[in-house]
Amino acid sequence: MPKVELKINPSPEEIKLLVDSAVSSEAILTIFARCRVHYDGRAKSELGPGDRVILVKPDGSFLIHQREKREPVNWQPPGSVVRLELLEKPVLVSVRRKPRETLEVELEEVYLITVFHAEDYEELALTGSEAEMAELIFENPELIEPGFRPLHREKPIRHGIVDVLGVDKEGNIVVLELKRRRADLHAVSQLKRYVETLREEHKNVRGILVAPSLTSGAKKLLEKEGLEFKKLEPPKRDRKSRGRQLRLF
Repeated sequence: MPKVELKINPSPEEIKLLVDSAVSSEAILTIFARCRVHYDGRAKSELGPGDRVILVKPDGSFLIHQREKREPVNWQPPGSVVRLELLEKPVLVSVRRKPRETLEVELEEVYLITVFHAEDYEELALTGSEAEMAELIFENPELIEPGFRPLHREKPIRHGIVDVLGVDKEGNIVVLELKRRRADLHAVSQLKRYVETLREEHKNVRGILVAPSLTSGAKKLLEKEGLEFKKLEPPKRDRKSRGRQLRLF
C-alpha cells in the first residue's frame, strides 16, 4: 500500500472510496473543498459555503480550517465516528456519542483529497510547557488553592479545550487556563469564553488564569470579568536530570 493516496477533482464515488479507505486503514484524511457545515449538539450552528481544509485523524479527531487563524472553525474530539453519505452531494458526517453531537459537511466541490498512511510512535517531550504545568497541578493541587481538586486535563467543550477542569472545596467548577509565559488579553478572553460556555450548563463556575505574570491590560480585564489569577512558573528541569523534576522556581 502506498504511503499517500490522492485524487484531484474526484467524483463522488472516488471520494467515497478514499474516505472509506482512510477510515478502515486508520489513515489521516485531508480534503480541500468548497463546503457547507452544519452542527447539531448542545447548540446549533451553520457555516455557509466557502473553501476550507478538512482534516480527519485516525483517533476520530475532525477539524475544519478556514484560510485564516490557527484554531479550527468547527471540530469534533477524538472518539468521534466518521462516515461519508452519497446524497445529492457527498456529505461527510462526524458523530460524537456522549454528549450526542453531529457535524455534517456538505461537499459542494472537492479540489483534492488525500489519504496519508502515517506511522508515528514518538511523543513530544517539552520542558516548561503548559502540559508540565498541568502535571504539576495534578501532583500538587494546593498550588492553586487549598481544597482544589483537578478532574480533567485538556477537557473538550463546545468552544475549545480547557487546560484543567476541577472543583474547589465548595464544589464550584473551576476552569484553569494555563500559560507558560506572560498572559495577555487573548488569554483572558479565552478563559472568559470557556467559563461562559460552562455556565450554560452549570450554576457556579470560576475561571482562574494560571501564568508567571500578567500584562496590565490582562489584569484589568480579569478584574472586570470577575475572573481570577494565580501566579505559577512552569517547572524548570536540569538538563542532566533526564526528565526528573528537581525544583519549582
